[in-house]
Amino acid sequence: MTSHTPADTFPRQYARTLRYTVGAPRSFSVAPDGSRVVFLRSRSGSDRANLLWTLDTATGEERIAADPAVLLGGGEEDLSPAERARRERSREGSAGIVGYALDAEGRQAAFALSGRLFTADLLTGDARELPAQGPLLDPRISPDGAHVAYANTAGELRLTRTDGTGDRTLAEPDGPNVTWGQAEFIAQEEIDRDRGFWWSPDGERLLVERADDSPVRRWWIADPANPDREPAEVAYPAAGTPNAEVGLWLVDLQGGRTEVSWDHGAFPYLARVHWSKGGVPLLLVQSRDQRAQRVLGLDVATGGTEVLLEERDEAWLEAFPGVPAWTPDGKLVRISDEGGVRALVVGDQAVTGADLHVRSVVAVTEREVFFSASGGAGETDPEPGWIAVGRISHDGKQLSWESANGRPFTSVTSAVHAGGITVRATAEPDLPGTLVQVARDLPEGVVVDDVATVASYAETPVITARPVFRFAGERRIPSAVFLPTGYDRERDGLLPVLMDPYGGPHGQRVVQAHNPHLNSQWFADQGFAVVVADGRGTPGRGPAWEKSIAFDFAGATLDDQVEALRALAEEFPLDLGRVAIRGWSYGGYLSALAVLRRPDVFHAAVAGAPVAEWALYDTHYTERYLGHPAERPEVYEANSLTGYAAGLERPLMIIHGLADDNVVAAHTLRLSSALLAAGRPHTVLPLSGVTHMTPQEEVAENLLLLQVDFVKRSLGL
Repeated sequence: MTSHTPADTFPRQYARTLRYTVGAPRSFSVAPDGSRVVFLRSRSGSDRANLLWTLDTATGEERIAADPAVLLGGGEEDLSPAERARRERSREGSAGIVGYALDAEGRQAAFALSGRLFTADLLTGDARELPAQGPLLDPRISPDGAHVAYANTAGELRLTRTDGTGDRTLAEPDGPNVTWGQAEFIAQEEIDRDRGFWWSPDGERLLVERADDSPVRRWWIADPANPDREPAEVAYPAAGTPNAEVGLWLVDLQGGRTEVSWDHGAFPYLARVHWSKGGVPLLLVQSRDQRAQRVLGLDVATGGTEVLLEERDEAWLEAFPGVPAWTPDGKLVRISDEGGVRALVVGDQAVTGADLHVRSVVAVTEREVFFSASGGAGETDPEPGWIAVGRISHDGKQLSWESANGRPFTSVTSAVHAGGITVRATAEPDLPGTLVQVARDLPEGVVVDDVATVASYAETPVITARPVFRFAGERRIPSAVFLPTGYDRERDGLLPVLMDPYGGPHGQRVVQAHNPHLNSQWFADQGFAVVVADGRGTPGRGPAWEKSIAFDFAGATLDDQVEALRALAEEFPLDLGRVAIRGWSYGGYLSALAVLRRPDVFHAAVAGAPVAEWALYDTHYTERYLGHPAERPEVYEANSLTGYAAGLERPLMIIHGLADDNVVAAHTLRLSSALLAAGRPHTVLPLSGVTHMTPQEEVAENLLLLQVDFVKRSLGL
């Protein structure tokens, strides 16, 4: 890691380095023969432009495979609105090469820069531009390395040869709102699927998404600070309204098409596509309420599908990363919530038990499945928040763990694996950053760290996070407590409390790592005891924990913040007479809800980009948890912030980016109007030009300082 600029304050450094991710290696791939590792990394912790790198696993030598500054001739990047929107969906804030795709041998890479198409030979280091009709999106090289397919902002799917000839259209829009080869809004924002086309293993055809968002209602997002600009048109599928119509087609290299058939009416969401060498292509499709889903096998000759598995759940079903997939000998690999345990299933056998909570599948080899997991229901874990990568035999009899520090249950590890090489990234609570190691499998299956450590150029934070982890209360709520640096109980006594939650689905905050807790530590250093609690609904504790919030956001998630606060006060110096709460997105909703419903516990709140009216949020997320608004209007009413506006007794600051197209500013405006109508004073801080992502560096410091000032004044400090 590199040193920081001496004049840096934490908020400025935190924003400038994109939470200390700039300069850190990321986006790893391993060549199938294990000869090289491919990854992205910028030149320093102050340079956001990623380069494409390779690491030779025989020598450990790192080499630049593609440099945006060279390829663009030193010019600035020019991103299309479609590319900016795609990066917003994926929360991508870096520059340069932000994604790439490899051929089957891992020798050639394809990537986009400024909407233009480039390829790089990873053996020779030669990179060049190919002819393409841009601005383009998501180029992907064919397995045989002969072609690159790409989508563009005109809605086309196009094909060009890697020898620089033959750029042509494979599929073009047949309507004004039709796109080929692009994941629709819901897939990108909520289903964790950002791809819209998939090559066949032989490179002779592709599976291609066709999306028509004509049925989706249009919203208009204006920039009030610049009234001369036209509002941006956004196709936003709010809860209860139509989604885009999504289909899948088999397209050959001559442009011939065969439509893939399944019951679109009953299963409109295309969640996953998996096409592995020698295996039948797999599709995962979900019902609109996500309480039913099917794994389908695809007949590539006819486009017909066969139901291989159907699952149902009274609450909802999740689409997990890496599954469904095949083992090389034809067993279906999946993650299942059957029996109340989130288990890894190979064929018909669950190979993990109740002591583990499986989160994703990393890789499937001839003998093993690599998977990510946490500690099940946490009943036997001494501390919360560990995430480990395990490797288990197909029969479940042999299990081992990957970790760069040798302590998988006191850290957070992610990994990729191919060709007998594992790249594992391990973060620990007492060390900044992430350690990335490359390890080789020995013939007997033993892993040794005999290859390399991938260098990180990320800056060292100017502060040190000191989380203290606990399971709080009878429910054993995963929690982390932060006290001011240098705090002395005898000298300083009880501390005012700042709850700092996300507290909702898909947002685990309590993790055994250092950098994710820096923001909370900075708030603690302003004179607070900061508490982060992951109550019911947050991931990592088992299906029952997550699904206990079905049809009730406002109850369980808020109750668990209260329980964690009171339980932790028995051990830590928490002044329960001075308690504030802050959060962003779902955390913003939870913070506003806290002062509206529990003013006896919470004495001030800062709510960033809160979802005030769930009917204004998108279909897939909202209907999964609260149902369809036409069928359950009482649920939406009970979980709305505006319905509690008259109960505001405590200071409330609401912050919202006016360019936010995820949680639109209408949420804050409606809440503010309801508060005004009820005669309840409150503060609104609008952020011009800011989206749902972290604001720019020059705003970040003052935004945090304003929150601290508001909380201190509100608590009488």
